[in-house]
Parts: sequence; structure tokens; C-alpha cells
Amino acid sequence: MINVNGKPILQHNIELCKKYGITDIYINLHHLASIITNHFANGENLGVRINYTMEETLMGTSGAVKNMAKQYPGFDQEPFFIIYGDNYSGYDLNTLIAKSKETDPIASIAFHYREDVSTSGVAEFDKQGKVLSFIEKPKPGETTSHWVNAGIYYVDPSILDYIPDGYSDFAKDIFPELLKKNIPLYGVCENTQVRAFDTPEMLKKNINNANQEGK
Repeated sequence: MINVNGKPILQHNIELCKKYGITDIYINLHHLASIITNHFANGENLGVRINYTMEETLMGTSGAVKNMAKQYPGFDQEPFFIIYGDNYSGYDLNTLIAKSKETDPIASIAFHYREDVSTSGVAEFDKQGKVLSFIEKPKPGETTSHWVNAGIYYVDPSILDYIPDGYSDFAKDIFPELLKKNIPLYGVCENTQVRAFDTPEMLKKNINNANQEGK
């Protein structure tokens, strides 16, 4: 709900979805959930349909999706997007759909360029964009990649079969395990600016830049 360019970050993400024809929205809730539900209600004012799930204890990025699938049987009957609610960008979602049609992976993952990757997770790819490895907070010289996970995924519903009940994280748990099983993941790399607001330090740094530059 942090205000960026006159709107909560979450509203920017909802409007990004609507821009690409995605009008069925599912929002996972935990901290101060009523602030979000009171602000967005059912999404009618934004021209979308919003459903909510509540996690009583934190379940991680992938654990939350698994929990959502249990609460809303049927929402996962076709490929769907997962977008982290604390990131702000204007990423072209059609590029992920196109990559999935081209390569038929279990997930197409959005990446953005970042010069300093020492505090980020990066991926390495082959020439076709197939993900070969993930490297978390690489040491100097460990990789030449500057492509950072943007927190936007277009996934096949079968990915739910690889997500255990309870806590799990896509980048740290699920994606590395899929690579071990030789289940293909593909990346889409864009120079689109993606600003994350994970910590107070990142908030201070990115909110001013985002307000000055816009998307």
C-alpha cells in the first residue's frame, strides 16, 4: 500500500494486469489485511474481480500460491501469472506468454538488468533463454550474469504438483528443485526498470526514484 506516483504499489500491479487483459485477480493477505480489502473491495472500481486469501502464518511465495489453490479450486485450470506485490514495474506481460507458447516450459520467469547484483539472485541461461542455474547473492567473479529475478512468473498449473504444503519459496526452493529434475524453466530478459520495496533501505532509495521517473 506504499504510495508511488499517486497510487499504492498494489494498484499499479492490478492495473498492469488489466492492461494485458487479466481481470481475475487473487491477492494473498497477511499483515494489516483489512487496509487492503477496504481499499480495493471486490475490484469493481478498477474494472477487475478481486478474490482474497489469508495466510495466518507466513507461507513463502510458493507456499502462498499452493494455499490459494486449495481455497479456490478451479482458478488454476489454465496458465496464470504470479506477481510479487512489493515490486513496481511496467513489465510487458505478453513477452512471458509468448515465451511459454514458444518453449512450453512449466514456468516463464521475468528478469531485469541490474548492475550491482551482490544482494540479488541472478540466473544464467543458454542461447534460447533456458535457465541453467540460479545464483543467490553472487560473489565477485562467480558469474557474469546481471539478470535479476523480477518477481513475475507465468506458470503452468502443473507447477502446483511440485509445491509442498507449508512454507516454500519459488526462487530458493521450487525453481532450483525443478532444475534438478530437468524440468525446463525459461527466462525473459528486459531492461525494464523494476523497483523492489522489500526493506526500509530499499523503500527509501526506490520510492524517490520511482516518483521522479515514473514507469
